[in-house]
Amino acid sequence: MTTDSAQKPWTVEELLDLFDVQPDGENRFIAETGPAGEEDRQVVEGTQVLAQVIVAVAKRFAGKSVRSVYAVFSRAVMVGAGPLELEIDVVNEGRSTATAVVSAKQNGKRCVTVTVLTDVPTADVIRHAVPRPDVKPPAEAHDARMAMTGRQIRLVDVVDINSPDEVGPPELYAWVHYDPVPTRDELAKALIAYLTGHLGISTTMRAHEGIGTAQSHLTVSTAPMTVSVSFHEPFRWDGWLLYSHESTQVGAGMSYVRGTVHTESGELIASFAQDALIRPLRTTDTAIKEQSRL
Repeated sequence: MTTDSAQKPWTVEELLDLFDVQPDGENRFIAETGPAGEEDRQVVEGTQVLAQVIVAVAKRFAGKSVRSVYAVFSRAVMVGAGPLELEIDVVNEGRSTATAVVSAKQNGKRCVTVTVLTDVPTADVIRHAVPRPDVKPPAEAHDARMAMTGRQIRLVDVVDINSPDEVGPPELYAWVHYDPVPTRDELAKALIAYLTGHLGISTTMRAHEGIGTAQSHLTVSTAPMTVSVSFHEPFRWDGWLLYSHESTQVGAGMSYVRGTVHTESGELIASFAQDALIRPLRTTDTAIKEQSRL
C-alpha cells in the first residue's frame, strides 16, 4: 500500500491514525479513505473500512468488547471521492451484550454493511482452542514484498504469492509482525481484521496452475465480497502472528476461505472467513479504468 504521489510506503502509525475514526453526531462517525494504493489503485480495501467500523462501534459501546463482525462489501469505496459516513443502527444495547448494524456510505450511497456483536467478557466455564499449525518459523519464511513501514509479512513455502506459477495446496501461512502493536483494544482488533481480506484469493488460486492474483483486474475479476472475524479473549500479543488460510471451495464465480490468527507462542486470538469473487473479466464494458475496478 503506497501513496499516490511519491509512491512512499505507508507506515503502521499512519494506518492506525486512519482507523481511529471520530464522532460526527449521535451514532455517526466520519472515516477518511486515505491515499491510493499500489500502482495508483483507486479502490479502498474493504477491510480498511471494516477496521474503521470496529473502532467506531467500540467507541459507541464504551466498556464493551468487539467480539465478532460480519461485513458485506456491496459497492466499491473510492479514494478521493469524499470521506465515508459510518451510520450506526443500534439493534440492542444491554448490560452484557450490544449489537449494531453499521452502514458505510460515500456520497450518499451505501457501500459496506457490517453487523457487529459486542459484549462484556466473563470468566471461563470451559475453554479449548485449535493449536497453532506446526509450520516453518518466520526466519525461514519468504518476504511477501507487501511494503509498509513497521509491518513485515513472511510466507511459508511460497516465494511469490501473486504468480500463476506458484502452485501448491489451497492453503497459505503468513507470519506478520507489527511495530508498533496498538495498546488500545479496538485498534488492535482493527489491525488484526485489516489483513484478513488480503491473502484469501491468492490462497484459492494457489491450487490451480496458470492463474494467480498478478492477473487480477487484467484478465480475471477478483474482489473480497464478505469478511467475518471473531475475536477471542483475552486479546494481547507481541512478536509475530501467524495467519493461517484454507480455501475449502471455489466454483460458480466465488471462493470460500477460512482462517485463524495465532500468536507466536500458540494462543488463538481470532478466527475469520472470506467469500470472494473470482470471475472472467468483463469484455463488453471496459469503460471503468483498471485502477478503479473491483
